[in-house]
Amino acid sequence: MIRDYLQDALKILLPETPNWYSWAETDSDGNKIPNDQRMQTKYVIVEKSHIGKVTRPSDKQINDKIAELEKQYADNEYQRKRLEEYDAIGLGEQLDMIYHDIDGWKAKIKAVKDKYPKPK
Repeated sequence: MIRDYLQDALKILLPETPNWYSWAETDSDGNKIPNDQRMQTKYVIVEKSHIGKVTRPSDKQINDKIAELEKQYADNEYQRKRLEEYDAIGLGEQLDMIYHDIDGWKAKIKAVKDKYPKPK
């Protein structure tokens, strides 16, 4: 899955005002920016109602936050893979195993954790 972290980064950088930003409609030469090209760091602007209340983070701050979010997502891949396997086992089956065969349940969960180890 390809994920765009730009809006997440913008909200995290100014958490007390999560809707502080908007997208420029024209570039620096006055040319209209097509809607499908506006959501880029270079076109982030302070939303009209927040002008004078917030300061736009620099492109570097925004891009650094995006890189941090991408790294967190990559680092947590093991969690997503484990969850898929746990879901495949099914909650009802897991509860039944816990009740009737706790050691068998532990073995199944351990097998998933061993298959997708937590990175160090």
